[in-house]
Amino acid sequence: MSPVTAVEPVYKSVVVPVPVQTAWQVFTERPTDWWPRGHRAGDGEREQIAFEPWPGGRYFERDTDGTVRVWGQILAWEPPHRLLMTWRVNGRWESIPDDTAASEIEVTFTPKGRSGSTGVTLGHLSLHKHGADAEAIRAALDGPSPGPTLASYAEAVRAAS
Repeated sequence: MSPVTAVEPVYKSVVVPVPVQTAWQVFTERPTDWWPRGHRAGDGEREQIAFEPWPGGRYFERDTDGTVRVWGQILAWEPPHRLLMTWRVNGRWESIPDDTAASEIEVTFTPKGRSGSTGVTLGHLSLHKHGADAEAIRAALDGPSPGPTLASYAEAVRAAS
């Protein structure tokens, strides 16, 4: 067995002009509204993205033909401040069947003083679990904040408020 090589996590963040509870609700209850269209695990037409709101629940995508692709498992569900889940992809951005080679995604929601705004930070953690693909995945994720996912999320928050 080869030794585990540390791979630095990747963090992205954005500030949205709503209270923590609203920021959490848009993220967890309306992901179909903001998840970037190009971030897909399959070829079908997306109908829904959903989080099952409990530890052990799934987050998944459902296509119009009924195909369901599980993207990961909820590890921590702590409304309205923290969500931790596995991320089941490989270096070709294809779905993998379980969590043995899955990294983690942590999303935190932090009030920003008296402004009523919320800081949202999305972290890709435990990237070493992707094995030989770890550095390529990290390089693809690493770029200017907020990145397309949080930028799209921030637009959906503004539209909802």
